[in-house]
Amino acid sequence: MRKTLLAFDKVPQFAKTDVAYATGDPRLTPFYAYPPSLGAFTAAINEKTKGNFPRQTLVHVLQEQYSTLPVAPKVSDNIAALLRPDVFTVATAHQPSLFLGPLYFLYKALSVLRLAEAASAQTGQHIVPVFVLGSEDHDLDELNHIQLYGKKLVWETAEGGAVGSMPTAGLSDVLTALRAILGEGEAAQALFARVEKSYTQTRTIAEATRAMLHDLLGRFGLVVVDMNHPDLKRCFIPVMRAELVEHPAFRLVGETAAQLNALGFKTQATPREINLFYLQPDSRERIVREGNLYKVLNTELQFSQADLLAHLEEHPERFSPNVVLRPLYQEIVLPNLAYVGGGGELAYWLERKALFAHFGVPLPMLVRRHSILWLDRDSIKKMVKANLTVPRLFDDTDSLVRHFVEINADAEVQLTAEITDLNAVYERLAQKALAVDPTLEKAVRAEGVKAVAALEQWESRLVRAEKQKHEVALNQIRALKEKLFPANGMQERYDNFMPYLLKYGDAWLDTLYEQMAAFDAGIVVLEDL
Repeated sequence: MRKTLLAFDKVPQFAKTDVAYATGDPRLTPFYAYPPSLGAFTAAINEKTKGNFPRQTLVHVLQEQYSTLPVAPKVSDNIAALLRPDVFTVATAHQPSLFLGPLYFLYKALSVLRLAEAASAQTGQHIVPVFVLGSEDHDLDELNHIQLYGKKLVWETAEGGAVGSMPTAGLSDVLTALRAILGEGEAAQALFARVEKSYTQTRTIAEATRAMLHDLLGRFGLVVVDMNHPDLKRCFIPVMRAELVEHPAFRLVGETAAQLNALGFKTQATPREINLFYLQPDSRERIVREGNLYKVLNTELQFSQADLLAHLEEHPERFSPNVVLRPLYQEIVLPNLAYVGGGGELAYWLERKALFAHFGVPLPMLVRRHSILWLDRDSIKKMVKANLTVPRLFDDTDSLVRHFVEINADAEVQLTAEITDLNAVYERLAQKALAVDPTLEKAVRAEGVKAVAALEQWESRLVRAEKQKHEVALNQIRALKEKLFPANGMQERYDNFMPYLLKYGDAWLDTLYEQMAAFDAGIVVLEDL
């Protein structure tokens, strides 16, 4: 296995804010609390030690949520340790995507495992890796499909509301389709059995997702928590009450977003006047204020302020924070030192510092999750044959094709020198025309443009002719790019984990774990030599 780190600013697929934060752009310094480094964990611990966290409630909820899963000693030990005031967490989060969604879902989990290990070694403290299930998300279209061997597997359902609460009983058709795609080989049947067990011996999508993560990563000690729980929501009542009455997020996050915009960074999540949804078994709808009444959109529900606040005290589980408040909810419940997320996630965490300060909650360290490009042996062979280096893989397909033609052409096909010479000839002619009769200059320059265009057309014909000679090799380059960057996106945002586990077994997870290092300074390219 060969590991290469390609600096974030050398990857054109990454967004501006992502690259700026990952490379330490000083313009972003005012928007976070700690530099992303192992050395900053001591300061984060000192700050968190002052906090008062609902540890007993958290452990009780976790023990309840793990009660039906096989015992994994490291997980059990980590859960029990959370009762102690000197034990902290590092966390990541994601919605419960069908069959764990694209690869970066697992990369998040592995990143937080490695960060917990490194931070524990650095500080001598017990630091627990936590995966927070964003089970209240209701964007089913984003979560109900995976790409598998070039096929899109979609879970079609009429269920509504929070995706994590949807019953697994409706997955029989998609499981049947999954089995057909995986095939009848021994390894395929064994993998399907593991997936089927996770999704048929649980009641909800959130439970199934926890079971699948536990199956794959429980041996590493990963703790998975579903925050959609009445006891945990009760800890968030003061913030939700303030949000309903005073609307602090609308002002504070809006002001911070405006500051980031002024620096050239885009807003990630625009705050609303009220950043709470109302949860029912089959719906999750926004709460809005109209005059003296609070209404739940697309329902008949409406409350006076006094009635709504009384309802909040009695049923906090019916109130659901949106993306603006979700980070604050998480940090109030967890004794958390660092949040591990993708570039887009960290960008919206950067918009939260003033909101956290308003409620007296320390903002955690923000750590960029690992991005990984996996190169199997077949891909490496094609790279060598096409004379491609790892950095060049990130170029667009047209650039790679043109580069291959240039270095493999039987004759020179680029007319750059000729075009330069021709431009010089017409420039001299234009100057002479200007001296003789100024009205002729414009005509000369127009003729020059036509002449250059003709040369450019000839260059295109020469390149096209060379492409035809190398069509097989160029098609291999195109196929390689489509494999590694499906639909012009990142492999990690497209592929599911199952083909990799089927090919390499669970050793693939061990390899990923071993090759990751906390704060890897760039995208990790792994070559299976």
